[in-house]
Amino acid sequence: MHTVAVLALDQVIPFDLSTPIEVFTRTRLPDGRPGYQIRVCAERREIDTGTFVLRAPWGLDGLQGADTIIVPGTADPAAPLAPEVRDALRAAAEDGTRIASICSGTFILAAAGLLDGLRATTHWIAAGLLATAYPDIEVDPDVLYVDNGQVLTSAGAAAGLDLCLHMIRRDYGSAVAAHAARLSVMPLEREGGQAQFIVHDYAPTPQGSVLEPLLTWLQDNLGRDLTLADIAAHAGTSTRTLIRRFREQTGTTPLQWLHRARIRQAQHLLETTPHSVERIGAQVGFGSPTAFRDRFKRTTGVSPHTYRRTFS
Repeated sequence: MHTVAVLALDQVIPFDLSTPIEVFTRTRLPDGRPGYQIRVCAERREIDTGTFVLRAPWGLDGLQGADTIIVPGTADPAAPLAPEVRDALRAAAEDGTRIASICSGTFILAAAGLLDGLRATTHWIAAGLLATAYPDIEVDPDVLYVDNGQVLTSAGAAAGLDLCLHMIRRDYGSAVAAHAARLSVMPLEREGGQAQFIVHDYAPTPQGSVLEPLLTWLQDNLGRDLTLADIAAHAGTSTRTLIRRFREQTGTTPLQWLHRARIRQAQHLLETTPHSVERIGAQVGFGSPTAFRDRFKRTTGVSPHTYRRTFS
């Protein structure tokens, strides 16, 4: 039987901790036998989750001999990793154990040095912090999970379910995974990635910046067919100077900023109005429904119709 060790550290997020326990415990093979044996392991006998105290039946020695280790997220992803935890994870990796993280658990794998040179993901809100703290990791904030073979990472919260179902399919095939998905009331594969859940804020601009009036004007004129020359003319500057100022103060280009603002407004309209996708595309300044759908899917990972079904 496949043994899954779930590692609970201080301030572990209860949802992340319970997800693999529930999914793997309820997985059944075609003959009715359980597919997995679960060990809940901790660095100390009792772990404070911030909501309750967890008494784990296994210590770090429970990681030894496990086929899979899952590291749930913790409330403080920047918290230092205890040397004994780091060493236990490294030893498991050297033994060929499959190791996966849920949400901010990616930071724990990163601190243990298990993600250097690899592609990884985490909750979108912490992706920037992960990329800054660990520049050797290729951080992809748009996907639900990343499978590197031995090491896997998932995005936040419910993406842990996606990752667990993916591992079940790897271990036992689609039929067993589909049954586990039905028990979890989850699709075996969700459309899109976590990009659809990201709130696309505008790039920060210092208050009082020379660009502030221009950005306000752009926001008020999203529905117009604006070119780079139109924006530069309104700003009273050359296109070259405009691009330079945008790069310096927002980290992006004028047209990229405009596209992001249009998609954000479209998300709001899809969530709050019954307007057709075609009408919304025109309202936010796209010249054709096809151009709107292409840009929306490129930004969020899903179509406008799928986004509306999810969030309206």
